[in-house]
Amino acid sequence: MRISRSTAGTAFVGGAMILTLTALAYPSMLGVENAASGQDRIIANTQYGPLTEADRDFVVKVRAAGLWEQPLGQMIMERSKSPAMIEVAEHLLVGHGRLDAGCRKISTDLGITLPNEPSPQQQNFVATAEGSSGKEFESTAVTLMRIAHGGIFPTIAKIRATTRNSMVRELADTTNDTVLDHISVLEKTGLINHEQVSFQITSPPKLPQEQTTPPPPQQGAPVRVLEIPENLKDLQTVAPNPSYGAPQPTPSAG
Repeated sequence: MRISRSTAGTAFVGGAMILTLTALAYPSMLGVENAASGQDRIIANTQYGPLTEADRDFVVKVRAAGLWEQPLGQMIMERSKSPAMIEVAEHLLVGHGRLDAGCRKISTDLGITLPNEPSPQQQNFVATAEGSSGKEFESTAVTLMRIAHGGIFPTIAKIRATTRNSMVRELADTTNDTVLDHISVLEKTGLINHEQVSFQITSPPKLPQEQTTPPPPQQGAPVRVLEIPENLKDLQTVAPNPSYGAPQPTPSAG
């Protein structure tokens, strides 16, 4: 059965179609529980500035987003012929490829463990879109991603406002640009149910942590790389190619 723009809202309320801000959340950082002192606890002092639990979790959130949205972009590329949908796919593949390169650079320099698979909930999002076809597939895919991109803004803003780590700060800037770019191309499709987007972002259901936490990587497994297709490496988007590497200036003693 096809889901039209007028009925998509009903379908998205229940079951597998529920999408919340926790789709991008990674609260326990691969099994490492947050301390009672909160997310502002400094877990490492680095040449790029102190690293807090919130900083670390943000890097994993960005990585986890790419682990489900990049495959969905590939699926759109294979299934859709609409120029607007092809543009969505291209920007997803490029944007998340660039963000993923930043996450992998940061994880190496700051000692952050990254997941190789999306969370069970995120896997369910991909499966939900994969199980539809035609216009239903396109509407399902863009609405899921529009909710996700709109929901991550508060997290980006909070990290950008509070982090003292220059690498995490640059990732927040680039993520913000990328999210805005993706929202723009998603909205150009004309397939988004904006009422449902508003409902899911403002009234997200609470889900158990095991559904929203990506599984830890197998011991010794190489870090999965989200590659940018060769023919898209020069694609211009509003998201810049980040440098990720300027050390944090050391405060003078005087």
